Amino acid sequence: MDDFDVGARLRELRSIYGLTQRQLAEAADVPHGQISMIETNKSSPSVASLRKILGGIGIGMSEFFEPDEGESDKVFFAPSDLRDLTSRLYSERADLHGKVTLRQVGDARAHNLQILHETYEPGADTGEAMLEHAATEGGVVISGEIEVTVGAAVSILKAGDAYLFNSREPHRFRNIGDRPAVVISACTPPYL
Repeated sequence: MDDFDVGARLRELRSIYGLTQRQLAEAADVPHGQISMIETNKSSPSVASLRKILGGIGIGMSEFFEPDEGESDKVFFAPSDLRDLTSRLYSERADLHGKVTLRQVGDARAHNLQILHETYEPGADTGEAMLEHAATEGGVVISGEIEVTVGAAVSILKAGDAYLFNSREPHRFRNIGDRPAVVISACTPPYL
């Protein structure tokens, strides 16, 4: 993957939306200095932090990283057509453990719906810093087992089991089994 300048992209979007660093920090409920540190590439945000900041602008991760993607007219997708979001996840999230693979169906922004094919290798964990974002998400476990935590609720889901929750609740996904777990999920609005 080409080097992506997170700081320059954030500065560009902040300017497009007519926000000062302080206004964006207030909208995202993050310290003012964090915006400055990211824009000058003195700090690399975690995925959770970047999502929170982008929420202050009103955009998601896919729009941040691929603003000119144009698949909104496409209806059918072969496995090779799915957009791999894995490298973006790992480049921004230092506390991610194990191998997680995320592949997206089409242009999530154009449809206001993100559909993901997710694979969690044994030991994979989205991290102790639980995820939170303004959306609703759900999914169905296709194979393997995955531990899903939403707020204080924790469950180990097996093939055929499903989940649906408000993504503002802190949540986490962990594969505590000995084989890969595959999940098909959906999120609206998109967050990655």
